[in-house]
Amino acid sequence: MPGVTDPVAIPLPGGGALRGAVAVPDGDGPFPGVVVLHETFGLNDDMRRIAERFAANGYVALAPDLFSHGNKALCLSRLLLAGASSDAMETTLADVEAARGALAARDDVDGDRLAVAGFCMGGGFALVFGTRGGVRAAGVHYGAVPKSTDALREVCPVVASYGGRDRIFLDDAKRLKARLAEVGVAHDVHVYDGVGHSFMSYDNGPAWTLRIPSPMHVGYSEPEAEDAWRRMLAFFDTHVVAA
Repeated sequence: MPGVTDPVAIPLPGGGALRGAVAVPDGDGPFPGVVVLHETFGLNDDMRRIAERFAANGYVALAPDLFSHGNKALCLSRLLLAGASSDAMETTLADVEAARGALAARDDVDGDRLAVAGFCMGGGFALVFGTRGGVRAAGVHYGAVPKSTDALREVCPVVASYGGRDRIFLDDAKRLKARLAEVGVAHDVHVYDGVGHSFMSYDNGPAWTLRIPSPMHVGYSEPEAEDAWRRMLAFFDTHVVAA
């Protein structure tokens, strides 16, 4: 499997840079590319593993560290407020755009064949970023969904996966499916009944936290995770690689 180069610097338009990690397929490009947006745990080994898996399937995967702006706790607070604050959302989306631009500029990437994939917190950002142009598809995994249909009118094709036992985000899954059908956007939204939140992630925080009863029912589950990967890669093949 391709390895990960970490850290890499992702230049910001106003100066400075985001930290990030990149995984590149074996062989000669140009390859399609995908921006990988992390969960609330940040750019950890699990997100690097996900970037590697994209690379093993023929994508240059760039994972920006959205906690690059100083203190991690403050960065997390800003990102969690993004849903309620337009300024915080715009700041985050500007960081994602910087990553997309850096990915598109690489010599080994076909800048016309790009996707974004996000998980948990990153899933919500991936969905909103998909309305901005510049990517052909968005992979949304148990992420928040805007309540307004108008907010998704310009969104790119979306493949999304949620856990049926995730009582916090289950309504988002239902809303996303309805909104995408309403605006006539190609989509594949699936709810896996037997799992909860973060079922695609190996690392869901300290083990003791998983023993605390939670309406999200957090935890990795291989059968559902593998099926979600299968669906996402097939969707990207259609809307990113072959489009």
